[in-house]
Amino acid sequence: MVTYIIRRLIAAVGLLFVISIITFAIFFLVPRIAGAGPDTMAARYVGRTATADTVHATAVRLGFTDPIAVQYGNWAKGIFVGADYDMGTSIDHCPAPCLGYSFINRAPVWPDLLDRIPVTFSLAIGAAVLWLISGIGTGVLSALKRGSIFDRAAMTVALAGVSMPIFWTGLMALAIFAYQLQIFKGGGSYVPLTQNPIQWVQGLLLPWITLAFLFSAQYARLTRAGMLETMNEDYIRTARAKGLAERDVVVKHGLRGALTPILTIFGLDFGLLIGGAILTEKVFSINGLGMYAVTAISDQDMPKVMGVVLVATVFIVFANLIVDLLYAVIDPRVRAK
Repeated sequence: MVTYIIRRLIAAVGLLFVISIITFAIFFLVPRIAGAGPDTMAARYVGRTATADTVHATAVRLGFTDPIAVQYGNWAKGIFVGADYDMGTSIDHCPAPCLGYSFINRAPVWPDLLDRIPVTFSLAIGAAVLWLISGIGTGVLSALKRGSIFDRAAMTVALAGVSMPIFWTGLMALAIFAYQLQIFKGGGSYVPLTQNPIQWVQGLLLPWITLAFLFSAQYARLTRAGMLETMNEDYIRTARAKGLAERDVVVKHGLRGALTPILTIFGLDFGLLIGGAILTEKVFSINGLGMYAVTAISDQDMPKVMGVVLVATVFIVFANLIVDLLYAVIDPRVRAK
């Protein structure tokens, strides 16, 4: 078990290193391949009336004229020890962890990300709890009552949930439940948990339900398929023959065997949401990582976009690392290997 954990940790660190290279290449190498030179990359950080000499001097100061390997080394070094940027009139310092420096706002990216991570995490964790409970519960009941009215109705609703995009269901939920019936608060009403827990729940409840409706539909269908396959296995019949209660057979044996694919997609879904639920945050005007990325793309502030990508990468990798470790808890065969 210890060897398995160490092996997965080493693999996660190696994966982060590879992804950092790919991310850096996308933002700095690909533009060069497409024909953008150092001066072109520096032009967005100077005024429109800047001369060619000024643009070139800016490119030199910001390191855009250095070889790609040197640029990556300086950027990676900045993550651990910080970095200094020569802005011409002053030397701006980006403290560690320096995940990027906005040359437009002349401010480090990390403090902005740190302010928005709790917002996105609040949205993701609440929705995840709802979709796991509703999706897995519905899938189990549908499998046990296969062919019944409940099974058909649940799968019909699940199919509708998978088919409807979040930007449509979000807008419809706002129009009906927030503005017409006034049951929930409208968009942009996020309150930090530490400030007021009740208002925190009230402001995020409608986004939670809307987001959970989309994901729970997928989890219900996947759980139902897994349970139908698992409940026909020989060890399930053996457990029943031993006289175990039906509840223990379903929960301890049937559901446990069907959870492996659920864990797999949950690690991906939850990691992606932590990286920024862009459509949901945009619809409900939630100022999280997703909205931050959209604004940065509109402003063509590439260091901000790169910072969001790196944070999302870290969350996705570690979410899947936790899933891999949970495999060893749920499936004894993993521990044996």
